[in-house]
Amino acid sequence: MSSSTVRLLISALVAFSFYFSWAYWANLSDTIPTSTTIQAAFVQGSYSGLMTLLFTWLLERSVSKFHGHCFSLAFMMPILCKFHSTSTQNQAIKTALSHGLNESARFFEGKKLPGALLAPLLPLLIQSVLVTLVNVINQTPNLWLTVAPSIIFSGIYGYSYTAALIRTKN
Repeated sequence: MSSSTVRLLISALVAFSFYFSWAYWANLSDTIPTSTTIQAAFVQGSYSGLMTLLFTWLLERSVSKFHGHCFSLAFMMPILCKFHSTSTQNQAIKTALSHGLNESARFFEGKKLPGALLAPLLPLLIQSVLVTLVNVINQTPNLWLTVAPSIIFSGIYGYSYTAALIRTKN
């Protein structure tokens, strides 16, 4: 077994343990049956362990796609200014957007944003939707308290892992 596989499996085990404990605490109440609390903890822990594996895999694919590329928001102007109506409001919006984009273009002239900033977004979006869906289906009593840390820490993990991957590629 390679060292990266061992690291990945340890990460999944840590994720399971942390989120099992968190979901257990988040759903521990005199009004919630113990079996429901344990079920919520097991679902969240299992989901988090498996998602750590999938999230990391998606993140590695995203970083390999976006690494070394830069992006610009200049392509947005034609889309944003394609108003079909010539009303006073639409013309004012078009003028304001045009002015804002021109000022932004002057400010960012010669500067680029690394494409790797986009890499964690798709895995994070997928993770956020899935963790919420899994817990809704499970009827987790304290849904947002249970899933919020998963979403927040996935974002932190995603950008930290992306930075580590980029450092090793350079």
